[in-house]
Amino acid sequence: MSKQGLSFIHPSIVSHVVLGDGSFGTSNNDVVATTTCVLRHGSSSIHTFKAKAMQREEGERRFPPQHQDGQPGKEYLMDPLPVFSDPNYKPTNKLQGKVALVIGGDSGIGRAVCYSFAKEGATIAFTYVKGDPIAIPTDVRYEKNCKDVVDKVVATYGRIDVLVNNAAVQYETYTLDDITEERLERIFRTNIFSHFFMTRHAVKHMKPGSSIINTTSALGFSGSPKLIDYASTKGAIVNFTKSLAIFLIDKGIRVNEVPMNRAAQPVEIAPSYVFLASKDSSYYTGTFLHPDGGELDNAIPSVNNNNTVNP
Repeated sequence: MSKQGLSFIHPSIVSHVVLGDGSFGTSNNDVVATTTCVLRHGSSSIHTFKAKAMQREEGERRFPPQHQDGQPGKEYLMDPLPVFSDPNYKPTNKLQGKVALVIGGDSGIGRAVCYSFAKEGATIAFTYVKGDPIAIPTDVRYEKNCKDVVDKVVATYGRIDVLVNNAAVQYETYTLDDITEERLERIFRTNIFSHFFMTRHAVKHMKPGSSIINTTSALGFSGSPKLIDYASTKGAIVNFTKSLAIFLIDKGIRVNEVPMNRAAQPVEIAPSYVFLASKDSSYYTGTFLHPDGGELDNAIPSVNNNNTVNP
């Protein structure tokens, strides 16, 4: 892997790319060239699993409770395995020639977004966190690291067309004493500071027609008693997105957001990012797409023009 935690994927050499714990091919000046088929550790049957999972009924795809002690979690230990690609997906070159930077692109939604972007013709740079949660090659909590990532992408490709801010951590809360100063700073730096830092440096290299996509959560709208600090960061991302969309509108840069709620498969979320990154969404900015199974609509009461709550 690149020691700076930044990897590159070019669409012309992507056939089946599995991003994450496995080898990414040969490294040259910390830029990683992928091969046509890269398998991550412990998931050699992921395509077979994926095909079966896509055929199951919704009730059969509910995920059993599971827990891992460390962050980031290991996808190959999950049951079922995360599904990051759809064999029936028909790309139409929506992102042909685009350069995309995906923060947290080695697993989960970020991984599915990278795969979908590459299928649509984009060249992708993505950051990742090493398997050991203590050794973090690219720690997006700090501005210098974010600037280094942007500088490396621009030095390689000359520009950034799409920025996906996707880094996040969360911890359950049982008492308010659980939310220590150290934990609070860590979660806010990871979940929202990184958005500010990456955007500040990336936008200098983005032209009119470019797109910024932020990952938030339905909890940013509804709140959560078990994830108080996490939900607070997601609420901050909601307002960051709205404010930034207005701020950048004169520059022709669109800013949108994708909340999520239930435990969906990453492949179910990725199309929202493809849409917001492509010209198909040219009239969308400051907008939120909600691929959450309808949970948000059911959780939040509507408000009429008189600012009163509709029952």
